[in-house]
Amino acid sequence: MSTGVSTSTDKNIVDKSRSHRNKPVSKAVRLTRERLQSSHPASGAFDRDVLVMYVNAVLQGASIVPLFVMIVAGVGVYLTEDTQIFIWALLTLTAHAANVFLARRARKQEINAASTRQWRRVLLLGQFTIGCCWAVFALGDCISCQPSSFVLYKGATLFIALSVTAMSNFMLKPAVLVAFAPVVLGLMAKAGLSRDILEVSLAAIFTTTVIFFNYISDRLFQSNLRILAFQAEKDDLIAELEVAKSMSDEARRRAEEANLAKSRFLASMSHELRTPLNAILGFSEVMSAEVMGPLNNATYKEYTSDIHRSGEHLLNLINEILDLSRIEAGKYELSEEAVSLLDISEDCIGMVQLRAHGKNITISQQFEFELPAIWADEKSLRQVILNLLSNAVKFTPQSGEVHVKVGWTAGGGQYISIKDNGPGIPEEEIPIVLSAFGQGSIAIKSAEQGTGLGLPIVQAILAKHDGQFILKSKLREGTEVIAILPAKRVLQTVPAIEDAPAVSRKRRSFA
Repeated sequence: MSTGVSTSTDKNIVDKSRSHRNKPVSKAVRLTRERLQSSHPASGAFDRDVLVMYVNAVLQGASIVPLFVMIVAGVGVYLTEDTQIFIWALLTLTAHAANVFLARRARKQEINAASTRQWRRVLLLGQFTIGCCWAVFALGDCISCQPSSFVLYKGATLFIALSVTAMSNFMLKPAVLVAFAPVVLGLMAKAGLSRDILEVSLAAIFTTTVIFFNYISDRLFQSNLRILAFQAEKDDLIAELEVAKSMSDEARRRAEEANLAKSRFLASMSHELRTPLNAILGFSEVMSAEVMGPLNNATYKEYTSDIHRSGEHLLNLINEILDLSRIEAGKYELSEEAVSLLDISEDCIGMVQLRAHGKNITISQQFEFELPAIWADEKSLRQVILNLLSNAVKFTPQSGEVHVKVGWTAGGGQYISIKDNGPGIPEEEIPIVLSAFGQGSIAIKSAEQGTGLGLPIVQAILAKHDGQFILKSKLREGTEVIAILPAKRVLQTVPAIEDAPAVSRKRRSFA
């Protein structure tokens, strides 16, 4: 049977469960993690970013190629004693300077998605121009030097140029093939025409090396694409988290405003409700006691008793709601002093004894005497014990039994346990009973209905005392509630200090 009471945690005054995560945030995190693990980004999605990275790499390494070309030209003049190699060096430096100029212009114009493809073609054309210069170098000959030495010099130079180009231009796909296709074609043509074993070997090895470096460049390109995809996913996740955080902050602000408005409403309604209630209770009590004269009609006297009981019930409900509001707002102040848990328990048992006798319920006691005093709020503790005892008497059937224990805990604190043999509470309904305005289905059937605020207030008061509330119940076997106060609340007695003889004052001496 449904009680119509929500089990959401916003009605729990003392929530002992773990903090609940924001559902939109957790969903965003889960979806983003799945995209990170399973998605394969397409290269077209990051064309602009890749091109910007290539432009920055060209501008940062602009001095490497001129230095390498000058070293190659110097070594060539030393080996061949032919100064015409400087013409090739000048041509190559001019092509490189044009390529750097294009990169600077591309960065100044801020490459966008529309111009990405056009700039990519222009930059590939610049790489092809540099490749043609290296093809001119590959086709060069040396008559005055040994063929093997010149082929070794030429091959080493081309291999170094290929590695430098592959490492610096892998973000521009396929820069390696475009740049060294003229070189490969030139070496193959020269090897085919001369049929020299050195030229054929150089052409074959260099072609294989170009294919290998193109593969390496492609792998590096794909790796950088994945890094860019991860960064994009991270940015999306951060944006989603910021949106979720702003929504959460806004919801919290609205909740705080609503809570403040509720507190103001309750504070203003407290006086407005209690004033007429006091008049209703006073006049109905006077009429019921027939202070001003007898009532001629017995039905009227019964009505005055009903009015008085209804007014008391409404006043108790208002007081409980106000207590709950103060606890939620953090304005429930404790007036702490040294009190005895045994004395308070005995007084509360005496208060509910008359009601228990009316239902023929036996209240048995098991107290550990000589318990030291505790540091607590007496009014709050009385409210806790009275609420628990009243619930036990209320839900215990006719001729039932309520057992009250007061004693030490294993940790040095003190506790009070109240156990009845009533209908009990189903395990799945315990969170409902502990929430504000929550009531169990079997308890509603078997006893009078209450407000559902007693146990939440008990939990909150014990939490203010750094204590603990435990509810144990089995269906049709009864319920046991335990209120525990920690050891730091127990006041230990200190024996009196015996009089000791005064210590004689030593005379100070000066050198």
